[in-house]
Amino acid sequence: MLARTLLLLGAALLSAAPATAETLATAIEAAYATNPELGAQRAAVRQADELVPQALVAGRPTVGSQLSAEQAALSFADNGRTYIAGLQINQSLYRGGRVGTATSAAENRILAARSRLRAVENQIILNVVTAYADVIRFARVVELNNSQVNVLEREQQQSKDRFEVGDLTRTDVAQSQARRANAVANLVVAENQFAAARQAFLRVVGRLPDNLEPMPPLPLLPGTSGQAVDFARDNNANVLAARFDEAAARYDVKTLQKQRLPTVDAQLGAAYVYQEAGGGGNSFVRQGGFFTQTGGLTATVPLYQAGLVGSQVREAQARQSQLLETISVTGRQVEENVTNSFNQLRAARAVIEANQVAVDANTLAAEGVQQENQVGTRTIIEVLNAEQERLNAEVNLVTARREEQVAAYSLLASVGAAEAVALGVPVQEFDAVSNARYVRHRIVDDTGAGPPALPLPEDARASRSALVGPPQP
Repeated sequence: MLARTLLLLGAALLSAAPATAETLATAIEAAYATNPELGAQRAAVRQADELVPQALVAGRPTVGSQLSAEQAALSFADNGRTYIAGLQINQSLYRGGRVGTATSAAENRILAARSRLRAVENQIILNVVTAYADVIRFARVVELNNSQVNVLEREQQQSKDRFEVGDLTRTDVAQSQARRANAVANLVVAENQFAAARQAFLRVVGRLPDNLEPMPPLPLLPGTSGQAVDFARDNNANVLAARFDEAAARYDVKTLQKQRLPTVDAQLGAAYVYQEAGGGGNSFVRQGGFFTQTGGLTATVPLYQAGLVGSQVREAQARQSQLLETISVTGRQVEENVTNSFNQLRAARAVIEANQVAVDANTLAAEGVQQENQVGTRTIIEVLNAEQERLNAEVNLVTARREEQVAAYSLLASVGAAEAVALGVPVQEFDAVSNARYVRHRIVDDTGAGPPALPLPEDARASRSALVGPPQP
C-alpha cells in the first residue's frame, strides 16, 4: 500500500510540473555527461587515436644502450676482463611506403571510431526520449486508472444502495463489483509499468525522474521519406563507420603488398671499452680504456617469403570485400529504419487525431449514459461499458502521443541527427579530435596512472552462486 501511495504521489507531482521540473533537455544533458555507454565509446575513440603514433614508429629512430662485462676464461683469478658501455641509434631510411599506408589505415580507423561514437550518442538520446516519454505516459495511465477505480467504487456503492431499496438486482451489484476488481487489477499493472519506466530512466539518464515537464515540441524533421533516406545515406553514423572501416582495410592491403619491396636501415653506434689483463697470481696489469664508433647501412631485399605475403594479402583483400558488403548491409538497414520510422510517425499522428475524437465522444457518451441510467432508461452494464470505453480511449490517446515522440526521434536517430548539439542541448561537447592531435607526434614513453582498480569479487563466486536465504538442511 505504501509503494502504491508513493507511486500515486509521484504521478501527481509529475502533473503539477513546478518551476524546478526536469525537462527533456536536462535529461539529455545528464545522459550525455554520465551515461557509461557513451563513456565506453569515448574510451574506444582514445584507443583508436593511438593507432597513428604506433604506425609512425616504423619511420622514427630508435635508441638503445648496452652494458656488458666479459671474462676471458673460466678462472676468475688471473684472466682478463672487458667492460663495455655503448649507445646505438637505428633509423629506417626506406620501408617501401609501408609507413604511409599504415598511417592512412590508422587514420581511417580513428574516423570509424568517431563515427561509432556518434552512433552511440544517437541511440542514447533516443533511449532518453523513450524513457522520458514512457514515464510521462505511464504516470498518466496510473492517474487515469486510479480515477477509474474511484468512479467504479462510487458506482458499486450506488448499486448496493439501489439494491437495498429494490431498484436494482443482485446481478447489477455483481457486475459493478467485477468491473471495480478489474479496474484495481489494471491499476496495479499500470503502477508496475510506471515503476519500470522510472528504472529505465535511471539506467539511461543516471538518476530517477523528478517532476518531468511535458514533452517539448518536436524538432525539425525531414518532410518526406525520400528526403530522409537521402539525408541518412550521407549522415548516418553507422554507414560512415562502415565506409571508414573499408578504407582502412584497403590501406591494409597496400601495406601488406609493400612487404615485397626492399628496406634500407642505417645504424650508428659508439662504445667505451675498458679492459683488464691478468698478470699471474693475484696481480693485474690494467690496459686502460678506449672509444669505438661504428656506422653502416643495411639494405634488405626480399627474394622468397614462402608464400606468406601472398596469403596475408589475399586475407586482407577478403576482409576488404567483406567490409564492402557490410556497407551495403548497413545502408539497407538504415533505409529500412528510416522508412519505418517515418511511417510510424505518420501513423501515430493519424492515431492521435482519431483517438482525440474518440475521447471527446466517449466522454460525452459516458455522461449521457450515466444520466439516462438515473432515469431508468439505461442499465448498469451500459454505464460500466461507457466508462470503460472512455478509459480505453484516453489510454490510447496517451499511448499514441508517446508513439509520436518516439517515432520522431527514432527518425532523427536513423538519419544521424539525434545528437545533443544538433538538438540545441547545452552540453559540454566531447572533443574527439584534440587527443588524436596530442598523441600523433608524441615520442616519449610516459604514461598516466590509468583508471583505479575496482575491488574484485570473492573467488568462490566465479564457480558457485551465493545462496539465496538460509542454507538448506
